[in-house]
Amino acid sequence: MNLIDVVEKKYANPNAKTFAPFKTGDTVEVAVRIKEGEKTRIQNFQGTCIAMKNPGQMNGHFRVRKISDGVGVERVFPFHSPAVEGVKIISKGKSRRAKHNYLRERTGKAARVAIDYNRD
Repeated sequence: MNLIDVVEKKYANPNAKTFAPFKTGDTVEVAVRIKEGEKTRIQNFQGTCIAMKNPGQMNGHFRVRKISDGVGVERVFPFHSPAVEGVKIISKGKSRRAKHNYLRERTGKAARVAIDYNRD
């Protein structure tokens, strides 16, 4: 076992294996641990997954976008971040793209991703 494997094993998030298998275009709810002073709490961030990089790997991350009060908000979540408690799928999107960067310029109904009812 080389040094990189030792470091990855030490810093891997055990919750990452329990995440629901999702793809880009899916509407997901990410439970994020927020620290306020000495207290911590869980805050949910719900939006559309617009990009993924190296899913499940140590250096992988996914990007979630939502519209809050008419302003687009994007957050990048590393898969193995200790702040990410879990990922829940709200709806599965019908997607033919790996990245959904075009959603940044769209608002309203044009910013929706069609729901894929056939995907399990």
